[in-house]
Amino acid sequence: MPHYIRATQRLTVWRQIHYIIYAACARHTRKLMKKHIYCRHSFEIEVPFFDVDAMHIVWHGNYVKYLETARCAFLSAIGYDYNEMARQGYSWPIVQMNLKYIRPARFSQKIRVDMEIVEIESCLRIDYTIYDAQTNEKLNRASTTQAAVSLADGLMQFQTPQSWLDAVQTHPTFTPA
Repeated sequence: MPHYIRATQRLTVWRQIHYIIYAACARHTRKLMKKHIYCRHSFEIEVPFFDVDAMHIVWHGNYVKYLETARCAFLSAIGYDYNEMARQGYSWPIVQMNLKYIRPARFSQKIRVDMEIVEIESCLRIDYTIYDAQTNEKLNRASTTQAAVSLADGLMQFQTPQSWLDAVQTHPTFTPA
């Protein structure tokens, strides 16, 4: 066997070993770094006709609308909706969003958006899971991060306003860190 083939095989084996070690470390780290869930909230909706494409499945961009609708329901439940945010002098733009599509939602399907609020002190970070409301089949996983921005000067706040912290603590499922 020529030397360059043996070298390539050794490199491939080294990469496989490296990947196995990396994957094991990542799994171990995830187990150690359990996230704290400050509170949970659920929201159900039936998929309307105008949210689906020609194949009668939800167009991928509409999942963002479901996340926003669930988030607005949560904010209303704690009395800190977007109007109240503005009265307090803040806007809360999305600064990061991640979505993983697992299975499509379909026309007239009842879906449930489960939310876990996992960060409240420096930003608002919410992890979402969208399920089929009847079968509990997982359809989508997502997360959003929002930062407080002062309406007076347009500067991002590195600590969330006290009015936000006071409001979120009123949710029935709130658990302090």
